Amino acid sequence: MIVLLQVDPAGAHGTGIATDARGIAIQLTYLAAGVLFILGLRSLTRPDRAQRGMQQAALGMLLAIIGTLLHHDIVRYDWIIGGLLLGTAIGYPLGMFVPMTAMPQRIAVSHMFGALAATLVGVAEYWLLRGDVPRPIMAALGFEVLFGAITITGSFMAFGKLQGFITGTPITYRGQNATNLVLFAATVGLFAFLVFRPGTPALFYAMVACALAIGVLMVLPIGGADMPVVVSLLNSYAGLAAAATGFAIGNTVLIVCGALDGASGLLLSVLMSKAMNRSFRNVLFGAFGAAPEGGAAAAGAADRPVRATTAEDAAVQLAFSRLVVVVPGYGMAVAQCQHQVRELAGLLEKRGAEVKYAIHPVAGRMPGHMNVLLAEANVPYDRLFDLDEINDQFDHVDAVLVIGANDVVNPAARTDPASPIYGMPILNVDSARSVIVLKRSMAAGYSGVENELFYNPKTEMLFGDAKKSIETLVAEVKAL
Repeated sequence: MIVLLQVDPAGAHGTGIATDARGIAIQLTYLAAGVLFILGLRSLTRPDRAQRGMQQAALGMLLAIIGTLLHHDIVRYDWIIGGLLLGTAIGYPLGMFVPMTAMPQRIAVSHMFGALAATLVGVAEYWLLRGDVPRPIMAALGFEVLFGAITITGSFMAFGKLQGFITGTPITYRGQNATNLVLFAATVGLFAFLVFRPGTPALFYAMVACALAIGVLMVLPIGGADMPVVVSLLNSYAGLAAAATGFAIGNTVLIVCGALDGASGLLLSVLMSKAMNRSFRNVLFGAFGAAPEGGAAAAGAADRPVRATTAEDAAVQLAFSRLVVVVPGYGMAVAQCQHQVRELAGLLEKRGAEVKYAIHPVAGRMPGHMNVLLAEANVPYDRLFDLDEINDQFDHVDAVLVIGANDVVNPAARTDPASPIYGMPILNVDSARSVIVLKRSMAAGYSGVENELFYNPKTEMLFGDAKKSIETLVAEVKAL
């Protein structure tokens, strides 16, 4: 979050540390805010402490705002109060009423607005100084608007791909990567020139325009399946822009929270790429999710037999299983059937079964997507197992219930070197004694890769809306 203030330009580039009582109070407030941000991030590493982590971070942001409002250089409060009221009016509905299925898009929009605020602060500072900018300040301003502008358009493109009004299929053309790299090199060149010759406004605004274009061109060739990684990376860019803003205007808390945001976003992107056995280079330039030109999985898929089942047969199979593993995916989020899944698990447990939930790190459209949905349905945290914890147990599982998951259970990632997802760590559900897949149709997953699991002799397909299918399973189990 960027707190945009109207301040006295003469005091805009101080050290940010004052020696009077008010200045000390501001710095102590900033220190408390920084500590709460760090504690909040630490709490978010565990599902059972995630809610507390969000509360700590929210309190830290409140302290940061209060500390900033105490600043000597503020000359009027009317615009600030108006901005706070407007932001609250927009932010509250976005947080309370946006469904979990749309949360990745909402996060992308949040990054866009945060980057827009940072970029506007940089442009305003440059305009106020009329180009007479010390080199260190110019370096911070240039870094701020460069990464901020890239994040604005990049986040909007990610939002469009996730929302569906921009195609999720990679948009590529001949020489695309070379063109993008040349444009990026030219933009960095403008940035370097401005550090030594800041009094050239035309070049400054040209750099902003080029950075906006880079954001669009950077996301165009990236497929919808990789959007979570892109959103996380753009989050890192927004944090770097915020940290640069802090250096430019002498605001300590912006430096702290921007650095935390930048570092955590980058680490999250690395971890997500690792979970998919992908590199940043492959994510950004690999055009993953384009229509396959060949490969064993794609050849003749329409002619291969699948075993369809009924809710009655699936209910009997689950009811007489001793160990059942539920694998949730984006289909569960779309159907909003987490409460019905919890009810079904409770019925199976009453019959003596042990029910576990296998969570893949990139299941859904953002990290922790499945954890949040299951926590909403009051699924105990000790029933949730990540990939490394549960993969060795599938040999002893009687039945696996796959709800809308696709790529994260695709055996082609292990067996087909020609598959685009080859080498990606997956949940070994094909090792279980039986697999029941809840899916609307045989359509390929978000990555566009055919799923070999659907054609496995041990797999039975229960077609239809996941929520209705689970409700029918619940009724059938009760009737046994």
